[in-house]
Amino acid sequence: MTVYNFSAGPAILPKPVLEKAQKEFLDYNGSQLSVMEMSHRSSIYEGIINEAEARLRKLMAIPDNYHVLFLQGGASLQFSMLPLNLAVGKKALYVNTGTWAEKAIEAAQSVPGVEVEVIASSEDKNFTYVPKITKEMVDQEAAYLHITTNETIGGIAFQEIPDAGVVPIIADMSSNILSNDYKVTDFGMIYGGAQKNIGPSGVTVVIIRDDLLNDAPVFAPMLDYRVQAKNKSMYNTPATYGIYIANLVFEWLEDLGGVPAILKANQEKAQLLYDAIDTSPIFSSPIAKEDRSINNIPFVTGNAEWDKEFNQIALAANMQNLKGHRSVGGMRASLYNAFPKEGVVALVDLMKKFEEEKAGK
Repeated sequence: MTVYNFSAGPAILPKPVLEKAQKEFLDYNGSQLSVMEMSHRSSIYEGIINEAEARLRKLMAIPDNYHVLFLQGGASLQFSMLPLNLAVGKKALYVNTGTWAEKAIEAAQSVPGVEVEVIASSEDKNFTYVPKITKEMVDQEAAYLHITTNETIGGIAFQEIPDAGVVPIIADMSSNILSNDYKVTDFGMIYGGAQKNIGPSGVTVVIIRDDLLNDAPVFAPMLDYRVQAKNKSMYNTPATYGIYIANLVFEWLEDLGGVPAILKANQEKAQLLYDAIDTSPIFSSPIAKEDRSINNIPFVTGNAEWDKEFNQIALAANMQNLKGHRSVGGMRASLYNAFPKEGVVALVDLMKKFEEEKAGK
């Protein structure tokens, strides 16, 4: 039985990665230890985390003047950690593109001493497009400009990164890191939870430029980027097994041909589904075509009962987690790096059968 997992996160992992992890579970590399029980201070584990960083640097072409951190707390902790480190006594700029951008804004607003300004929003059209940002809109004295490159729930994505002048752009890249060809040097900092394209939940990747490790006082060492960078992600015990899995995923991506290869595959998968939606007599996409995500694709019939029925039929056909988020409704197909093209073909076939039944009603 083939099960297709359309979950938005935690999401599908590459089968070869899971198989290798299974093989090494009780005995990693002849150590007679599982990575789960291995000291993070051991030379064996240091080799794992160093290899993970080196592979990520290669995959994303991360320059030497950026630190790579493997932290915990998810992107949600970064929503607070970011302004705490970079914007106390300053202004922080945000673009509101949906649920996750809103959560980042709300968290920043609760950090004492941070002035938050939302310079653009697509709330007027229920977050179905990405607002245009020009350099003239960006206060050049601001600490940073924050964007969410891909809204997991709403299904919109930045196709181009705006020009913010001298103001560093900070990106929550949780749901499209390693699946798009963004240039690290266009950002001052990138962060994202691992549970979409990198590995299991529990690891948060932070890529931060040297000059942003400033002297701002941070009351808690665990929340201080300088402390985390100085200790190479090991101020406390890191999420050791999650980082190990991330390293295996990075290796899998390397073997596929890196980000260019996986981007091409993702574009092909997304195009298959978008073509089916755009030519359908009953299904439609609420998202502006130029801003559509290739990772998270919401679609609806316009009939709540039909949506419910289709979700039930899909579940019976072993298509799991296709139901749309409660704030959007309908269906949402999350086509992350590890999701197979065959799953999209199966979904499109099911949609066509459903259309034949409903189109005349």
